[in-house]
Amino acid sequence: QVQLAESGGGSVQSGGSLRLSCAATIYTDSNYCLGWFRQAPGEEREGVVAIDRDGYTSYADSVRGRFTISRDNAKNTIYLQMNSLKPEDTAMYYCAADPPYGGACLAFAVAAFGYKGQGTQVTVSS
Repeated sequence: QVQLAESGGGSVQSGGSLRLSCAATIYTDSNYCLGWFRQAPGEEREGVVAIDRDGYTSYADSVRGRFTISRDNAKNTIYLQMNSLKPEDTAMYYCAADPPYGGACLAFAVAAFGYKGQGTQVTVSS
């Protein structure tokens, strides 16, 4: 079983930065991918970024170069540093977890991960 708790988020102007955190409680020794997906009103989920337990990362093209995911295994916490934010980044952001698909942790797959947190709102104004 997995429990996820997000923090961070908020409102910023275009070009600003925000940092999201996700504390993960995983009651198993199995390897889990952790990551973030986002969903704007009326739109489908978009897998944003994924990280495996060894620190290998995968990013969606829409955020590559602006967002950085990191993982602190000692604290079972992942962080998403979001820089150069744009209005189109506005969405509810969810931390998510699942075993790797085919052995890989890929950003696009995060949207379909089986475990997710409650979400945190990110709003970017122009």
